[in-house]
Amino acid sequence: MTYFNNVSTLEELRKQYKELLKIHHPDNGGNVAQMQEVNTEYDGLFKQLKDSHDGNSTDSDKASYDSMKYDFTEDAKLREMLNKIIGFDGATIEVIGNWIWRFDSYRHRKELKEMGFKYASKKKAWHWHSEAFRKRSHRALSMDDIRSYYGSTEVRTEQRMLLRQA
Repeated sequence: MTYFNNVSTLEELRKQYKELLKIHHPDNGGNVAQMQEVNTEYDGLFKQLKDSHDGNSTDSDKASYDSMKYDFTEDAKLREMLNKIIGFDGATIEVIGNWIWRFDSYRHRKELKEMGFKYASKKKAWHWHSEAFRKRSHRALSMDDIRSYYGSTEVRTEQRMLLRQA
């Protein structure tokens, strides 16, 4: 393994993948070849770990696998949506938990709405999440509360904008 170290669960794999995205994604200063290597290694490890969980047919193993807090098919949807909007200029993109938040996006509101984003007027931002998410309470949280609860990563788009201007 070149990029992933001591991965024994799907959750550990996902966590390391997110850290590698911050380093090797072309929009964060990495290059396409390294990102392709990371994705290839991720896909192989994902299949291997998923097969090892599916191969154990005991009820307790199946229940522990099913109760994992993150569905990795949703990870692919999140990556796909992020790749669709990363080219829009003039806005801040933030991944919080498994949601994408887009701030300062007035110019792209029509495109965002067509892609399934919704506008949160109190937060002054567009957001997207997969259909697997279900809100369980009516409690309103501030953006800082949401960030501290789920974790947050800002997607830097400056490099792409600088390349367009050169």
